[in-house]
Formats: sequence, C-alpha cells, structure tokens
Amino acid sequence: MTLAGLYVPLITPFDESGAVALGALESLANEVLDAGARGVVALGTTAEPATLTAAEQRSVTDVAARVSRERGTQLLVGAHSPAELVALGDRPEVTAALSVVPPFIRPGEAGVLAYFTALAAGSAVPLVVYDVPYRTGQYLSAGTLARLAAVPGVAGLKYAPGGINADTIALLASPPPGFAILGGDDPFISPLLALGARGGILASAHVATASFAALAARWEAGDVTAARRLGGRLSALSTRLFAEPNPAVIKAVLHAQGRIPTPAVRLPLLPAGPDTTAAALECAEKLDAGQLSPATAGEIPDGVAPSADARR
Repeated sequence: MTLAGLYVPLITPFDESGAVALGALESLANEVLDAGARGVVALGTTAEPATLTAAEQRSVTDVAARVSRERGTQLLVGAHSPAELVALGDRPEVTAALSVVPPFIRPGEAGVLAYFTALAAGSAVPLVVYDVPYRTGQYLSAGTLARLAAVPGVAGLKYAPGGINADTIALLASPPPGFAILGGDDPFISPLLALGARGGILASAHVATASFAALAARWEAGDVTAARRLGGRLSALSTRLFAEPNPAVIKAVLHAQGRIPTPAVRLPLLPAGPDTTAAALECAEKLDAGQLSPATAGEIPDGVAPSADARR
C-alpha cells in the first residue's frame, strides 16, 4: 500500500430537510477524483461525524466505498475505537483508517505511543495517525512520531502541527522508511511538500482540486518555481476557506457553485457569514481564471483571517 498525493476529506452535504444528501456526496466524490485526487476520506473531521447518527455514518461510508470500488481509488475512513476498526474489516475498499490522537485526555507522548500500539494490534486495516495538537491538546515531538512509524500496523501520519517548527524540519529531514507523511495543515501544505511530505489530506481541495493535485505533482517533480507560485495562491484560498470553523465556508462555497443542495452545517457549528463566503468565492474564481498573483494572494481582507479554532 502506497499513500501519496492528494486525498480529499469529504464534507457531509445536507438537503433542505436536514437529511444527508447522499446523491450530492456521491457526485462530490466523483468530482474530486476526476480532478486528480488520489482518494477520499469518509468521516474525517470535515464530515461533522459527531453530529451524524450511526445509520448516517454507515450510509456515508457506503457511498464512499462504492465510489472507491468503482473507480479503483483509495479510501480512508475516520475510525477511532477498537470496535470501529474491527468493523472496517468488512469493507474491502478501505485502504486505511484515519485515527486521531486521543483528544482532551493529554496522556503524554508515551501514552499516545502505547495507545496506538494497542489500537493497531486489534485493527482490521492499517492506521494513519492524525496528529493535530491544536485540537487534541497533545503535542508530539519528532522523536515520538518516528517511534509511532515503527509500530506494526501504523502506515502513515496526517500531520497538522499548526505551522512549521523545528520538529517538522527534523521529521521531514529524515522520514521513517515506508512511512507516509501527509500534510494536514492546508495553508502550509506547500512548504510541507517542499520539506518532503508525500502528499496531503486537505479539506480546501474540495475547491480547486486540480490545482492542489498539481501542487503535489510539481513538488514531486522538482519544479520549484512553479510549485512556489501555485503554493502561494492555494495558501491564500485555504486561509479564506478556514476563516470560520471548518467546514462552514467550504460548504457555503460548494453550495454557491451549485455542487451541494444547501450550505447547512449542524450545531454546534453555524453557517458561514456572507462576507467570508464572498471572499472565498472571489479567491477561488481568480485562481480558476489565473488572476490570483502571489502578491495579491498575501492580501487577506479584514475579518477573514483564520484563528486556530477555525483550522481543521
């Protein structure tokens, strides 16, 4: 199994009645795969999984599995408990489970290592560890991440440390062999790829999917000048798409583009405001038209800069 390239963590679209719009979800999955994504993620944090019933979660996974089977593409599924990981054994389409570092508990780095060792031992599929300390409250050093890579059954890492730091550089300067490090901080994906990340799991790639796929390909090919320019433009887009808690702005943009039936999110999330939606749409349209220069990409309008709480 090789994990590399672009993966899109699918939103969960809702219809006018508030039900999951499964047809729109299927269309969205096919659209991002057509545009160059290597695979999709079902029930990631972008999918609002905590607000879905067990039946809705099964239906969402059914759709993603069917599309992945028909397309011959990779599928990751958010799963965090032993029971959820065992159940994935009944789904041959699943490439790996995306499992988050235990949030809120803050068990320490040794506790996280022991936790994933036990979780992987009982899982029916390989694990991709989701390291996102600004959500979990637990920071992991480069040394601990390298030790996680040596755990049998741990295949990769969704790496979202909140920026670039010394541990980022140390980890990517000497990546563990056979361990897929996938960037998960959308505004920072270009420098992560430049440092050696194998790809990314990026909610922003619902919008401008082909450009995000091209960014990964350009860094892989060593086309530094083109990758830097495109990375700057896509960072500006991601900044606007995360100006409010994810996935509110992404859903508003997808709805405005006619790709999902409503922009609805479920509580405790609130719908995106009109100003942030308009700023993200304008940025996406300029990117599509080739009008978004690196200079203007850095100009973030007042009121739309993302906070740490807005990032995935």
